[in-house]
Amino acid sequence: MKLDKRFRVLPHTKVRLADFDPDDTAGVSKGDKAHEKLEKNVERMADLEYRLYAEARRSVLIVLQGMDAAGKDGTVRHVMTGLNPQNCRVRSFKVPSAEEAAHDFLWRIHKAMPAKGEIGIFNRSQYEDVLVVRVHELVPKAVWSARYDYINTFEKMMSDNGVTILKFFLHISRKEQLARLDARIDDPTRNWKISDADFKERKLWDDYVKAYEAVLSKCSTSYAPWFVIPANKKWFRNLAVSQIIVETLERMDPKFPKPKVDLKKLKGK
Repeated sequence: MKLDKRFRVLPHTKVRLADFDPDDTAGVSKGDKAHEKLEKNVERMADLEYRLYAEARRSVLIVLQGMDAAGKDGTVRHVMTGLNPQNCRVRSFKVPSAEEAAHDFLWRIHKAMPAKGEIGIFNRSQYEDVLVVRVHELVPKAVWSARYDYINTFEKMMSDNGVTILKFFLHISRKEQLARLDARIDDPTRNWKISDADFKERKLWDDYVKAYEAVLSKCSTSYAPWFVIPANKKWFRNLAVSQIIVETLERMDPKFPKPKVDLKKLKGK
């Protein structure tokens, strides 16, 4: 099951989200086999992360974007569960702080990039500055429209410096979003996640679709590809994301470095 090619947005592709089925499961059925495959992926990811950390030459950045309630937090919780916190960093990008706002829009992103040997996970990212900023008209069009090229250039620089970038758009339907928001209202343990803003933003659904289509069309490159992940089915979302990460790490094939000392002389001392 090679999901990398199936869900990757090819460079210079004009994306229409209406062409992607958020209920798609790539012919995979929910059940024990899907659960076992996810568990194997999580285990394999942990092994490859350890090798990446030991090698300490390259890093991986995983970007998660999607409409509200698309499952960004859930993906981190279920897919990244086996990773070692010592060399895995999760960063959430919300409204810029006063210090961040005093710099260029990529300043806080650059500071958060994973070091060599690390896996970085962005829950929201540099793309907020061509999504929320665009939809709410926080800056003029001339400003945000120039940012696609800035982002591509930044990601190319990171790639040239050994960062493998994977960007996942978690694609849910408007109906599914409403069901998930309502479920949060019905669940006392998740009431804290609900705010008036969730439903205000929901009214801007069509505007966000256009903004995401522009991002996917303009910023999926050979060095920093976007993947449109069907996310109505949480179990498949997790399986697909984990599978693509594993496929990528296996292609990277991180190696344990050779020992810096003569082990034979040390053994038994």
